[in-house]
Amino acid sequence: MDPVIVVGAGPVGLALALALTRHDVPVLVLDESSGAYEPRPARTTVLSPDSAAFAGRLLGTSLSGTGTRWTAWRTLRRRQSPRREELGDDAPLHLPQHELVHGLRSALEAGGLARIVTGCRLHALEQDADGVTAYTREPAGPAGPTGPAGSQPGGGAGSRPWRGSHLVGCDGARSTVRKLLDVRFPGRTAVERHAVAALRTELPWPGEAVLYRGPRAEEVLARPLPDKVWRIDWLLPPRGDLVTPEALVARIRDTLTTWCGDIPPYDLLDTGVHTVHHRLARRWRSGRVFLAGDAAHLLGSLGTQELDEGLRDAANLSWKLALARHHGASETLLDSYQAERRRSVGARLRAADQALPLVRAAGAWPAVRRSLLPGAGRGEESLLTDGHLGRGPLGAPPGYAHSPLAPPPTEAAAEVGTLPGEPVEDVAVTAPDGAVARLRERLGGDLLVLLVAPGTGVWDRRHWMGAGLMPRLAAAVAALPVPAELLVTEGYPGAAAHTVLMVRPDGHLVAALTGVDPAELHACAETVRGGGGAAPAGGGAVPGRAGTGENGTAEKGGAQGVGTAGTARTTAGDGHPAGAGDANAVTPASADGVSSATGIRR
Repeated sequence: MDPVIVVGAGPVGLALALALTRHDVPVLVLDESSGAYEPRPARTTVLSPDSAAFAGRLLGTSLSGTGTRWTAWRTLRRRQSPRREELGDDAPLHLPQHELVHGLRSALEAGGLARIVTGCRLHALEQDADGVTAYTREPAGPAGPTGPAGSQPGGGAGSRPWRGSHLVGCDGARSTVRKLLDVRFPGRTAVERHAVAALRTELPWPGEAVLYRGPRAEEVLARPLPDKVWRIDWLLPPRGDLVTPEALVARIRDTLTTWCGDIPPYDLLDTGVHTVHHRLARRWRSGRVFLAGDAAHLLGSLGTQELDEGLRDAANLSWKLALARHHGASETLLDSYQAERRRSVGARLRAADQALPLVRAAGAWPAVRRSLLPGAGRGEESLLTDGHLGRGPLGAPPGYAHSPLAPPPTEAAAEVGTLPGEPVEDVAVTAPDGAVARLRERLGGDLLVLLVAPGTGVWDRRHWMGAGLMPRLAAAVAALPVPAELLVTEGYPGAAAHTVLMVRPDGHLVAALTGVDPAELHACAETVRGGGGAAPAGGGAVPGRAGTGENGTAEKGGAQGVGTAGTARTTAGDGHPAGAGDANAVTPASADGVSSATGIRR
């Protein structure tokens, strides 16, 4: 069968491709770049525990060696006592982004199921009843690096076709895939701006993340990295002047003086300006084509992490595409990606937009309130803390309570400490072969069926595997319409003995049942696959070369392909649609939102 085509080789595209190969799905990655990813010390990422665990499963190793888990979160204000919160195993992981990209790319290249093609620019798409055809050209010339120039039916002269079962656009904020689909990308531009510096020095709080808020609404964030490197961010006016090298060096010296009493020795490694935008694509699926990562959403204010959401996109979509490929799936399963992920990211953006006026309020009265009322800033700091630590509406892992994949309530349902659709707790589990692990380590493959059986930890598995509920449960799991792995745990929060939990490959609870009920288990598995049955021809697309518009109507162009010559979606040389400009185009400082400040790097 044809591979899944992934457009874009950033962290989200590589993670999605690698996750698909873990499900034995071949992948073709189209990378417009040369394949080199420039190390930038100021370009870092913060991963919540669920995202770090997902990346770790893909890489087969913990990411802790390449990053730093903060030992504490400290909030400082002038003339006030500092607030300090100890962090444990659920602390965020801060690491250089190039380390993550390098690890994902190396693992993908070593796996054997993926092909990465560099130096090719997507310029047209077609989809039909059987799959998707992507047309690429070499960015600087008429002939692509992977084959001779020629006249292709949909792509024109000098175009190279690539055939796939599905295509996922992970090609960033300026996504060509999104533009070819004619999907709008509304939102807000330059919600926040930060000056960024990476420097090697010693601060008074090794291993701790520090949020400093000054009396005149100054906000500075310091986050540690390995080897005594710190990333420091200064909040800037949203639409202020350009940051000059001299101004940024002055900020560094003033901040170090305030924190340390004098200026300690430091080595300035990298600098930049990070601009945050809030945008959400209207549609994330069009037939056999999907959007993920920055191509589908932009966020990042108040400590929210864009890459966290991109990796959650990859974790959500990968198992669904794999299930559709290997076992057949309904439209409900594939539509659930947009239903779950777009709703979740939209809620995150709404929470940030509602909190911004409180935290970022400007003017005379907010300044007076902060200076006269000692506790006035506590609520603001709590919101910022939640965003940075991955808690609450701004940061907590999402739940999919309203998912189309949620089974209806039944009399067999059991109450546990996790609601259906929410992420499961990372309890210790035992597999039938006796292997002991954490539940999170078993995610990313098949469905999981977890039996709560107190006492099994002290019994020899030869005894409990053939006793009680286990034989009947094992038979029920083997008869499910999709592959599932049976696990046992000593206990689960809020669960009574003999409770059975079904868990999706991305770690969200499908249902909790009282005892072993093969019919209910089978019904839950059918619901997870979207009702069963093979997907209709075209996967929801209108067959033929005409794409569908944002409201589901046929595009103009008749027999023309999506984005082919003669339609409004043919891209110009800069990757934007030819003709009228895109009013919703995003113009961040760079694809990842961090751009170099000219002349600052030393």
